[in-house]
Amino acid sequence: MILAIDIGNTNIVIGCIEDGDILFVERLSTNSTQTVLEYAISFKNVLEMYEISPSAITGSIIASVVPPVTNIVKDAVFKITHHKVLIVGPGLKTGLNILMDNPAQLGSDLVVNAVAAIAEYPAPLIIFDLGTATTISVIDKKKNYIGGMILPGVRISLDTLTSRTSQLPRISLDPPKKVIGTNTIDCMKSGVLLGNAACMDGMIQRIEKELGEKATVLATGGIARVIVPNCLEEIILDDKLLLKGLWLIYKKNQP
Repeated sequence: MILAIDIGNTNIVIGCIEDGDILFVERLSTNSTQTVLEYAISFKNVLEMYEISPSAITGSIIASVVPPVTNIVKDAVFKITHHKVLIVGPGLKTGLNILMDNPAQLGSDLVVNAVAAIAEYPAPLIIFDLGTATTISVIDKKKNYIGGMILPGVRISLDTLTSRTSQLPRISLDPPKKVIGTNTIDCMKSGVLLGNAACMDGMIQRIEKELGEKATVLATGGIARVIVPNCLEEIILDDKLLLKGLWLIYKKNQP
């Protein structure tokens, strides 16, 4: 059984995987001020919730886009498992062919998503990851990672909107009753949820036009479950995509 961890700007996704089966997926807040011990206690508590002993963990792997937190979490995992922790990055085999100007600049989370998507779904592929930022990855029919896009995330957009406008309230991300809102809150919900859904639909159409063919479209990330049901294009929701990729990369790097 391995412990797989994805460190994002807002959340840390944690899961245990045994023989390819994901036993659970949980989220903790990313906090750069927490100590190794505090993270170790948090991880241990999550394992105890699912009645998993740290001694049952035989290995761990981390993908991170928050460098200041990476080593803290790595040390915390080692503290409770006493096993070497793999970090997705240079020197780790992924099997992904990246056709970008500077492959080293590609975020580890995007690499991991792509590895999982190629293994499970037919190419070409478009992968939306809706987190703090919304990222779009494009994989061609030969399973090469050819590029993508980065957009402001849903919550960043909403937080900026409410913090920069004195009369707009904070809102929940519930679906609006209809497209044309008739009060401030419904207008905001429609703009945020349906606006982002329309953005996804439009980007899919533009990418497929540039590819010259239809693609398999996936969505993952903390906000995906809220936005995808409002899309008109066919999108597969896979909120375990990143953990699947971590499992595959972990296996590739075993002796």
